[in-house]
Amino acid sequence: MTDLPDSIDATQNLLAGQAYLADRALATVLFLALKLGRPIFLEGEPGTGKTEIAKALAAALGRRLIRLQCYEGLDAASAVYEWNFAAQMLAIRSAEAAGEKTDLHNRLFGPDYLIERPLLEAMRPQPGGAPVLLIDEIDRTDEPFEAFLLEALSDFQVTIPELGTIRAETPPIVILTSNRTREVHDALKRRCLYHWVDYPSFARERDILDTRAPEASDKLSREVVAFVQRLRTEDLFKKPGVAETIDWAKCLLALDVLELSPEVIADTLGAILKYQDDIARLQGSEAKKLLDEVRQSLPAA
Repeated sequence: MTDLPDSIDATQNLLAGQAYLADRALATVLFLALKLGRPIFLEGEPGTGKTEIAKALAAALGRRLIRLQCYEGLDAASAVYEWNFAAQMLAIRSAEAAGEKTDLHNRLFGPDYLIERPLLEAMRPQPGGAPVLLIDEIDRTDEPFEAFLLEALSDFQVTIPELGTIRAETPPIVILTSNRTREVHDALKRRCLYHWVDYPSFARERDILDTRAPEASDKLSREVVAFVQRLRTEDLFKKPGVAETIDWAKCLLALDVLELSPEVIADTLGAILKYQDDIARLQGSEAKKLLDEVRQSLPAA
């Protein structure tokens, strides 16, 4: 287990050790959240690296990462616990066959038959210290779940009717992410320290690519980043994120590509665009046009 960072610079260095290059604004919010024990609310476009922040932080601190992937219809019970009904039924049949029904109810609704879900797991002591609890894409849930989460994060405790209230001895490090498909209630945001995670600048995305795909030549790396950044200005259904930049560069390296060409772009668009309508926009002369614009805008190396 690694100690919590004692400064903003130490926070940046901690994440850099996991190949995550955080700017100073993000490192400041993370440092303050760790220092004050506050949840972190990360909002931004899909593909800007919000989930990777939690993964990098957990790995850097040597803590367990517990992930609650949100979805429409997620309720408190699914996020906290459920009972192992199949095992309970078998236990009932065994007890009936053996004539051992004494205290059966208490045994059936005890720890042996409890399946812990992410929120309950995060309240338990973990090897290496309090875990990192990632509540991913909170904007995909509905308001009742937000209200429940607000209460759970206020006291870091959950209640199971059959077992009582379970409170975290040491609160987990909580990171919530949102792609802003809808507005999350202000009350939940007020519990957290907020940070908007934007697409990186050209220079920062170059640094990220150099870290994640160091085999790429300077020329190829510059062209890939510039082309992806140019694509983000287009009216696309799904703009490529940083993960797509890295994937594309690795695909090009696997094909022994030294520099971009309209033909190479057309052949590998599936690495950066994930919808057919977006891919169709770049067919024919459009890819060459964008590539020409990118090369004209690139500063001399």
